[in-house]
Amino acid sequence: MRITKVYTKTGDDGTTELSKGERMPKDSPRIVMLGALDEVNAAIGVVLAENLNKIIAKVLEGVQHDLFNIGGELAVLEEDLGLVKSDDVNKLEEAIDSLNESLPPLKEFVLPGGSRRSALLYQAKVICRRTERDLVTLSHKEKINPLHFKYLNRLSDYLFVAARYENMKGGGEEQMWKRKQ
Repeated sequence: MRITKVYTKTGDDGTTELSKGERMPKDSPRIVMLGALDEVNAAIGVVLAENLNKIIAKVLEGVQHDLFNIGGELAVLEEDLGLVKSDDVNKLEEAIDSLNESLPPLKEFVLPGGSRRSALLYQAKVICRRTERDLVTLSHKEKINPLHFKYLNRLSDYLFVAARYENMKGGGEEQMWKRKQ
């Protein structure tokens, strides 16, 4: 696919085009979901623009491609392209386990923040969680690849663990939630 012209004017009527030419309203659950994927990918791009830990950066660079693959599958109606694989979910699980080994166990909920990089990872996590909710909304109307659910769920877990790891390695202080007595 080669994009030679950015504006086409075809969306001026409030619709957008999927990969095979079908037009849909820009507020349809499928298009909302595609936008949510763009948003989480952009948030990850912001995180990657920071001087991020190389271990985390490498995983997130791969994640950006995986998110485009999910979007590619969602941009084609009723066809399994096979772009997202179980191995993609497994890689995230391995990355979570690897980072989590060096972290202290949690005894309370963690407040988002600490270092700037950690705070940006937390922000990407909550955007990913919203993207998961958008996928659930879409699934009430259309058939969804179950791997998309698994991938986004693991990604939000990874972003949480990466934020904690970044605080530990980057000198940020992890703040725990304190219940009012």
